[in-house]
Amino acid sequence: MSGDTDRRAGTRVRRLRHHRHHSSPTRIAVTGHRDLALETASLVDAEVRAVLRPYAPGFVGISCLADGADQIFATAVLDLGGTLEVIVPAHDYGEASFHTLLRRAREIRRLPFDTSSPRAYAAANELLIESADLLVAVWDGCPARGEGGTAEAVEAATRRRVPVRVIWPPGAVRGHRNAAPESPGTSPGDEEATRGEPPERWERRE
Repeated sequence: MSGDTDRRAGTRVRRLRHHRHHSSPTRIAVTGHRDLALETASLVDAEVRAVLRPYAPGFVGISCLADGADQIFATAVLDLGGTLEVIVPAHDYGEASFHTLLRRAREIRRLPFDTSSPRAYAAANELLIESADLLVAVWDGCPARGEGGTAEAVEAATRRRVPVRVIWPPGAVRGHRNAAPESPGTSPGDEEATRGEPPERWERRE
């Protein structure tokens, strides 16, 4: 199944690149699990780099910089000479390693949510997908564990006819069997906190 998906992805990306202006870089977004076991993270890193290398250095990587797959992808983008764009789902989003990578982003889009929540993650997924030529999904193939998670992003990309390249190397495992869902529960104040807020804003760094 993954082979068919990869072939469709390759055909779709070639078609998109043909119709784009010659100077337009390919835009590659990422979605994936956070709770990767240490050995799995190394396997995923190798496969992500193999997928990105043919587009290097003139490509754009789009990520929310979540722990795990997102940060592995972002680091690979920068190492291969690509341009990093970041979507920040909420004002309280991100920890130490997130900020280190954020400082190296060329463009940053901040969504108007105060609190990280399934609603914020779902909105971030929509932005990722609508601006991408290809979605790289570090996904174990299991159903969604909550709104805004990896499986839901893959489903959304499929609906929009955005090609998906699934990465889940043989022997890969998730790090925490009893981990909480990928998206935390929505707090009671989320709906009220986001009403009337300005739309997302961009920061561009030269």
